[in-house]
Formats: sequence, structure tokens, C-alpha cells
Amino acid sequence: MKIIQVLADNAHVDTLRGIADQYKVADFWVGNTQEDGRSVARFLVTPKNRQSVLDAVQMTISTSKDYRIFILPVEASIPHPETADEAALSKGSATTTREELYNNVYKGAQLDSTYILLVFLSTIVAAIGLLENNVAVVIGAMVIAPLLGPNIALALGTAIGDTKLMSKALVCSLAGLALALVLSYIIGLIWTGPIDSNELLARTYVGFSGAALALASGAAAVLSLTTGLPSVLVGVMVAVALLPPTATIGIMAANQEYQLAYGAVLLLAVNIVCVNLAAKIVLLVRGVKPRTWLAKNKAKQSVALYITIWAVSLLVLMLLIYLPTL
Repeated sequence: MKIIQVLADNAHVDTLRGIADQYKVADFWVGNTQEDGRSVARFLVTPKNRQSVLDAVQMTISTSKDYRIFILPVEASIPHPETADEAALSKGSATTTREELYNNVYKGAQLDSTYILLVFLSTIVAAIGLLENNVAVVIGAMVIAPLLGPNIALALGTAIGDTKLMSKALVCSLAGLALALVLSYIIGLIWTGPIDSNELLARTYVGFSGAALALASGAAAVLSLTTGLPSVLVGVMVAVALLPPTATIGIMAANQEYQLAYGAVLLLAVNIVCVNLAAKIVLLVRGVKPRTWLAKNKAKQSVALYITIWAVSLLVLMLLIYLPTL
């Protein structure tokens, strides 16, 4: 459960109380009116009605100039509200609001010094792990690789019709992959040992298992975010699908193994498509969409185009992979 706290003009209090009654929130209370004429109203909401209450509140006070809406976590509530929502929560059907999801995803799509440094460090660790055939080191690189955020932000931006978030996510993702590619190329130039480790060669071939891993990673990432569950391990899964193939491309290209580099390019392309396609489908199934009617229609068009592009891209890649073997 969470608290939706609304700081708005005192004239909205009765309307907010009506919203609480309409959606049968677990509890509703209002604080004292402040000197500026605003009051604090709080809704104690369950996961099932949280988004509906939040949308109704925004529709009510969106014309006001001086308001704030906060979503606050609740560690415990005594007495515990025994509702059907709580039973659903225990079965794993907890949901998070569009606004909470946006806030979490937006932070992961920031092209800042921290993101660049994490990509830099994770690429070095991944490249060393691949070259030395050390699985533990490769996994360690995945833990610090920040590649989950931009890909999920791209899918969410499409789902809610936010072109600004989409462009930010796309730039962040491309910048991270470009940095990893350039850095791994440099590492490949200065590496004096062999480049025939099993870990490295495994990233030069595209199989159904790799595509399945990427699909599962994208779907699990969105599920973890929309249900409010920890996404650290899911981030590792996405990094496994994206960073090692990118590092392999750079290393193989630096050693003029262009055929193997091409195989790694295909693997990376398939993984990117699968992660984003799965993420978008799960967002669609979970019902993540904009609040207003106009934005919903805009998002519906972008979602259809988005899914079509990724599905066609996956089909083309599969043809490129399997037609030469026939």
C-alpha cells in the first residue's frame, strides 16, 4: 500500500473526498489549512486502485497553478486492511503507477558521468573476462553494467507517447554501446594473448537460446518494474545479452577477425531487438498507457509502429542468420 499525498487549494478538498468515496480507498484524511490557503489531503490506497485514484486527482487539480502530488511508501499499516487487493498482492499481482514507473525509468536513462563511468568499467571487466575465459569475471561486469535503464525507457516512452523520453533513451543507449565498442576495440589492439577462448567465441554465433535469453530479459525487466520488485538481477540479465557481444565485436574487429565480428554483430542486433520487443509487449499487456485521451491515441500509433519495426527487424535478422545455412 502507498499514500497519495495532495497539496492543493482548500477548495478542492470536497472533490478529493468524493474521489476517495468513489474509489473506496482504504482511508482518507485532510490536514489543517495552511497560511497560503492550501490543504494536505492523503489517500491510503491499495495497488488495485492506486492508478485510478491518481488519475482522478490529476484531472481534478490539473488546472490549479500551485499544487503538488506525492506518492509515499507505507512500510506497515495497523490495523492491516484485509481487502481483495491484499490477497491479489500476495499472489504477485502488485502494480506500480505510471508516474512511479516513469520516475524509476527516467533515472536509468541519464547520459551523465556516472553512466559513462559504469559503461567504461564494465566494458574493461567484460573484455578481460572474455579474453581470459573467466565466467566469474564476465558475470561481475554484468553487475555494474547500466544497460537496463535506456532500453526500458525506450519501451516506456513509446507506451506513453513521450517522444522526449524516447529520444533521451535512444541517445543514452547508443552512447553506451558506442563507448563499449570503441573501448573493446582498443583492448583488442593491445591484447597480446590468444583470442580463442570459449567465452569469446560463444558470442560470435547466434542461436535460439540467445534470442530466448534476450526475450526473457526484456520481459522480466518490465515485470520487475511494473510490480515494484527489485530489478538488480534482471539488469544483470539484460547486460549479459548486450555487453559481451558488443565487447566481442570490438575485440574481433581489432584482430581483423571480421567474420567472427559479423557473427557478434548479428547476436547483438538480435538481442537488442528481442529485449525491446519483449519489453514493449509486456508493457502493453500490463496496460501501461497515458492518462489523457489525446495522449492515448498518440501512444497507440507509436506502439503499433514500434512493435511492427522490432518484429520486422527480428524477422530480417533471422533470415540473415539462417538463409546462408540452407
